Amino acid sequence: MASLAEQFLKAGLVNKNKVKVANQDKNQQKKVERRTGTQTVDEVRLAALETQRRNAERARELNAQRDAAATQKAIVAQITQMVQQNRQSKGAGDIAYNFTRDNKIERLYVSAAVQAHLMAGRLVIVCQGGATELVPRVIADKIAERDASLVIRVNKTSTGVDVDDPYADFKIPDDLMW
Repeated sequence: MASLAEQFLKAGLVNKNKVKVANQDKNQQKKVERRTGTQTVDEVRLAALETQRRNAERARELNAQRDAAATQKAIVAQITQMVQQNRQSKGAGDIAYNFTRDNKIERLYVSAAVQAHLMAGRLVIVCQGGATELVPRVIADKIAERDASLVIRVNKTSTGVDVDDPYADFKIPDDLMW
């Protein structure tokens, strides 16, 4: 590959005399450096390296932002797909089921069987893009891992008696009427 000076000569940007003077100055500077044992600091080269470093850092930041946006978009797509594939029917819609969303009480009309599943915690209310859907508890847990703000209502099912409960020995009878 031809040197930079030869490329400039070929392009007609400089003449032979300017190339010769530049080479003589370069050789003169090398001789001085060898005699004194010091190196001259090439400020242009240092500035170019600093600019290159800043550009590389900026490119890394932009790539990280682009990757984060792509990851967020993929998560939203996964959630949408899970909701669409696993949504459950609300039934005939004759019973009003109230739940809170953004500190407001909202109403969802469901059947008696769906209401029982909601109260038992087998179905969960998920709100995505203004639409309210019912999904199974397992799917809601997966959605909550990705974005907990979409899961609106989760009824916890009690699996047993609390060990520290002072009234554990006093069972409430099933036939008690209030």
